[in-house]
Amino acid sequence: MKKTFIYISAFIAVTSAVSCSKDFLALDPQSTIPATNFYKTEADINQAVTACYSPVRDLTNVDYWLYGEMRSDNSFFQYNNANRGLETQREYVDEFLVSATSETVQEMWTLSYKSISNCNDVLAHIDDANISSDATKNQFVGEVEFLRAYNYFILVQQFGGVPLRLTSVTSPADAPSTGRASVDDVYKQIVADLTDAITKLPVSYDAGQKGRATKGAAETVLANVYMVQKNWDGAITALRDVMNLGYSLLPDYRSIWDPANKNNAESIFEIQYLGSQSGLSSSFMYTFVPFTSGSNITGDAGTGLGVGSGWNIPTQDMLDAYETGDKRKDASLTVGFTDETGAFVNMPYVTKYNWGFTSPGQTNVDFILYRYADVLLMLAEALNEKGYNVGEPFSLINEVRKRAGLKDLTAVDVPSQSAFRDTVAHERRVELAFENHRWYDLVRTGKAVSVMNANGVYQKAHYSFYPAASYNVTENKLLLPLPQREITIDKLEQNPQ
Repeated sequence: MKKTFIYISAFIAVTSAVSCSKDFLALDPQSTIPATNFYKTEADINQAVTACYSPVRDLTNVDYWLYGEMRSDNSFFQYNNANRGLETQREYVDEFLVSATSETVQEMWTLSYKSISNCNDVLAHIDDANISSDATKNQFVGEVEFLRAYNYFILVQQFGGVPLRLTSVTSPADAPSTGRASVDDVYKQIVADLTDAITKLPVSYDAGQKGRATKGAAETVLANVYMVQKNWDGAITALRDVMNLGYSLLPDYRSIWDPANKNNAESIFEIQYLGSQSGLSSSFMYTFVPFTSGSNITGDAGTGLGVGSGWNIPTQDMLDAYETGDKRKDASLTVGFTDETGAFVNMPYVTKYNWGFTSPGQTNVDFILYRYADVLLMLAEALNEKGYNVGEPFSLINEVRKRAGLKDLTAVDVPSQSAFRDTVAHERRVELAFENHRWYDLVRTGKAVSVMNANGVYQKAHYSFYPAASYNVTENKLLLPLPQREITIDKLEQNPQ
């Protein structure tokens, strides 16, 4: 995504006079541009491509952490007894009680397909536009193929087989889908899009274009897809390609999220926010703090906290996961806060995204979806799945641990393939905490049911607000229900619950 966001504006047609004529009822809507009048120039296509990123930014604001972190054992929520509206919608996700009529489920679906639809529109019209060079055209195609693939990757992991919409919708007759595609067919399309995008995307961009999808981003998502499919050879090849593209770990873990350090050497795909502009700024600092903390954490006396705060609260199990001396713990979370009376409140909260505010309620912190440490740990895992090896897999995981201030692991510490599998899973949890990876890792490694049921036992034993039916996690619960609206309108088959 571009560092400075560009949106397709609503243009207002200005005329000196409107006369009565037979063409009066055939006038185009004055608040929109018909497709026949757009997609003509390189600037048009550039705006249209930028519009493909916008729903992904909106998904990152809430849905990605809601379904990637709070549905896992990393975090839960601060119970708000005074407000049971928005609260219950998000709480149900954490409690495995979310239903087909949930607003959050519908939003995840709608925004994902909005981005996909925008991508399809670009692909349908790009050949008709006047673009300055083949390289620029390829870049645009690669970007939208990457974004379409990424959206489908999230959808297939959350819902299973979903409708494959690959063409532009130009009339109501085009709107209905052909039904849910199989999981295999969805993954085939994802791999096809990413494989082509890799050949078209540049390795990097000039400063003003930072944040757009790159070759490295497409390679990394492709590797992640192969990890889910247990295609270890494919993952290893893609990950080695990424390692040759010039990424590196930053020396200081916390500095990765410093707004002064956006799109740094470790960042592979980063959602861009603009703190100086309402609607384009981020607000994770406000969302992830206890709503009872006032301005003591945010430092923003002008912004009150309420139903939008108290989310993604670290669990005790997450706090206990860090080894003694792990620098990542203090860089990622804080165990409590001092209230307005000066008393310490024992309630942890995420601080990874706490870098102050640019104006009341607005921050300038980006959200990194993929970074180089993830690549190193995926490669260590994939190599271990090919066979226990005391060489490279250990070097990769130790490279990540070294920055965290931890000792190197050896075969004495991790004596088998099974032990290494558990070790890399643990390392991924603490290294990538609150970056929306934990739920997907639990599912792809087959641990989600056992881990989340155990997490539920602990949570219900320590917090009285959980409904009795919560945390009854089964294999069927690993997939979200399809939104009821889509079941009704598009005649889709519902997931077993």
